[in-house]
Amino acid sequence: MKKLITIMLFINNISYSQDNIKSSENFNNNIKKSTRLSAILPGLGQINNKQFWKIPIIYGGYSVIGHYIKFNNNMYQEFRTALIHETDDNILTINPFPNFSESGLERNMDFWRRNRDLLIIFSGVYYLLNIADAHIFAHLKDFDTNDNISLKIKPSIENLNNTKVIGLSLNINF
Repeated sequence: MKKLITIMLFINNISYSQDNIKSSENFNNNIKKSTRLSAILPGLGQINNKQFWKIPIIYGGYSVIGHYIKFNNNMYQEFRTALIHETDDNILTINPFPNFSESGLERNMDFWRRNRDLLIIFSGVYYLLNIADAHIFAHLKDFDTNDNISLKIKPSIENLNNTKVIGLSLNINF
């Protein structure tokens, strides 16, 4: 019987109205819109969330990643060309790195290619983090951060194993 009364009180405290449903739909549409915009063009989701300060960080990150992809690719191409010149048995082609043997050229070529490929993968991860950032902050945009936090301490009498227990209850409202 007590469980039934508790459930009924809980259900009565939850109220649904047409206004709550409409605001919930708008809230979900705003989240979807921010996520889609950020997927279409990085930074648009942040603009939709009115977080303009993140845009230089996003594009600064892309420019740094792009610079290092280009740098690693150039170094890979140089060592690849040097390896080709070393192994082509042509006297007219000169290895620009005479201190490296064939195996040293291969190791350096593999090193720069691996770094380039990892940075390309990292740029994809950075893109996904941009989308996740827009999605998460769209959820948190309407989060209530007011200072109306209260703590109420009240005496209470509870039933525990068919005995009455006197104690204090703490009610936190935020």
